[in-house]
Amino acid sequence: MTPLTWLYAPGDRPEVVCKALTAGADVVVIDLEDAVAPDRKDYARAATAELLSEPHHPTPVHVRVNALATPWADTDLKTLAALPGVAGLRLPKVTSPRDITDTTDRTGTDGSRPPLYALLESALAIENAYAIASAHPALRGISLGEADLRADLGVRCDSGLDWPRSRIVNAARAAALAPPPQSVHPDVRDLDGLAATCAHGRALGFLGRAAIHPRQLPIIECAYLPTQEEIDKAETIVRAAAGNSSAQALPDGTFIDAAVVTEATRTLALARRH
Repeated sequence: MTPLTWLYAPGDRPEVVCKALTAGADVVVIDLEDAVAPDRKDYARAATAELLSEPHHPTPVHVRVNALATPWADTDLKTLAALPGVAGLRLPKVTSPRDITDTTDRTGTDGSRPPLYALLESALAIENAYAIASAHPALRGISLGEADLRADLGVRCDSGLDWPRSRIVNAARAAALAPPPQSVHPDVRDLDGLAATCAHGRALGFLGRAAIHPRQLPIIECAYLPTQEEIDKAETIVRAAAGNSSAQALPDGTFIDAAVVTEATRTLALARRH
């Protein structure tokens, strides 16, 4: 199933993590980084390792470890990488392809290593986006950390991040990775703003979004699933293209060719993701 919602939960609050696992997200991300104070890092890691020592959970679980330059990262990776309940490791503040290859060296062989996901959170990371995205087969996705990136760039309005957003969408595609999910919307009460920014992110090529509260999940899913109008149009395109490899026009004047059919097929696959 194509994930559309990624729900963060703080690693030092196991009771919150357990609630998150049944909140309806496609993926739960246990956060050992920003959500955990320095004096709670060891406890958060131990609690997460205990939970993920079991292989089966209601929802796939990823872990956002501490940034590779911190004193906690090496222990995070060594403790968590081989656990059966870890479906992925999210690496914050990645700036270069070497960060990815160094991580693969610390997390076992190709057959035992969990998938890696890189968070790009600085100007340097954006400049290196394609090199990071194509650094190693273990890397399965990239996404933005917009709070840190906004601070690094000194951006004063949301539109100032549109170029970096498009840059990582393009880098992911060029590296044959899945479209990246959007960064979190930090105001959990602003559901109208969440919906509006999801629509903008979808227009830019993102697919799905990270969340920090369960109330955000249905808004994100609704924003990223195709509308009935889009589904109907895609079905019309696919039917018209069946057995006809040449470009053509539909009765409403829409011109369709192979690229349009590919997009229509993608729309129908997303609509049927459940």
